[in-house]
Amino acid sequence: MDASLVRELVPAVIGVLVRRGADFAAAEDAVQEALIRAYEVWPHDPPRDPKAWLISAAWRKFLDAVRADAARRGRELTVDAEPPEGPVPAADDTLRLYFLCAHPTLSQPAAVALTLRAVGGLTTRQIAAAHLVPEATMAQRISRAKRRLSGVPLDAPGDLATVLRVLYLVFNEGYGGDVDLAAEAIRLARQLAALSDEPEAAGLLALMLLHHARRSSRTGAGGRLVPLAEQDRSLWDTAMIAEGVTVLQAALGRDRLGDYQAQAAIAALHADARSAAETDWPQIVEWYDELLALTGSPIVRLNRAVAVGEADGARAGLTALAEVDPGLPRYAAARAYLLERAGDLRGAATGYAEAAGAATSVAERDHLTREAARLRHAAQA
Repeated sequence: MDASLVRELVPAVIGVLVRRGADFAAAEDAVQEALIRAYEVWPHDPPRDPKAWLISAAWRKFLDAVRADAARRGRELTVDAEPPEGPVPAADDTLRLYFLCAHPTLSQPAAVALTLRAVGGLTTRQIAAAHLVPEATMAQRISRAKRRLSGVPLDAPGDLATVLRVLYLVFNEGYGGDVDLAAEAIRLARQLAALSDEPEAAGLLALMLLHHARRSSRTGAGGRLVPLAEQDRSLWDTAMIAEGVTVLQAALGRDRLGDYQAQAAIAALHADARSAAETDWPQIVEWYDELLALTGSPIVRLNRAVAVGEADGARAGLTALAEVDPGLPRYAAARAYLLERAGDLRGAATGYAEAAGAATSVAERDHLTREAARLRHAAQA
């Protein structure tokens, strides 16, 4: 049985049931029941049309559940009969299902979990393992999210920005357990980009591809963090980079620039450089200017200051950094980096030590601690 095919069919099947009258929670439960049956039947009796089979089986499960529930006996169903076997209409509800799972009434953790379950087709156990939480905790989170969506129509207007943000959150959570969330986010982003006419959907896909292409070079032995400038670029996935650049160019050609496209353009310039020394920093600064105009983000202003330091010299970077809130995460690390480039080794060592104390991960803390120790030693030499 092709598990990847099943996962691709899940959102479309849920969407069909919701469109026929089932609420989201009931539809999702019915599809999960149908999937269990499919895993029992398909290995020895594969269907001619897997999607039609799943829709029929899930609709039967849904009708059985409604009829068995005394509280729902009086409910009017949009269709009160089993749908006929045969080809399924071409309408695709997957995009609307994305919007439903990223509904503004849901918290971000709930939206991420529900997207992985309903659109990604992952099991509750897999999602829990990827997030390093007990399965019971994740089950409660998903159940609460489904209850909150009870009665929300599938055709309600959706917010693409929310959908994209949820997918980017999934991507940035990386991987854990037996589920690679970064790869899963790319799979879903491909699907969304194919369904959507918005260039920002393609921009997010390009950004994911360009970042993911460098994944194998980001850590060394024992999980040691490797900064971009020190990464072994021969380990980068050139095919994935080429795909990301192609997707990005098509998106930029639509002339509707968004922040994911701008971020992807910066990532593409890093990927295009054969070495850190050959990076086109002036053009990266220009893209940060575009990104800052789009978002006004303090984090973007921080990253721009570092890029200015690379393009125009460390002193120019420190001047740009003076306009940034010192309370921002990684401000101390950015300032330490620019101080080192400016020749202030003692100031840089102090900055790296301060940044290590505020690090959000063990790998980052260890890296910053090593940088502080290296500069202390260099300053004393």
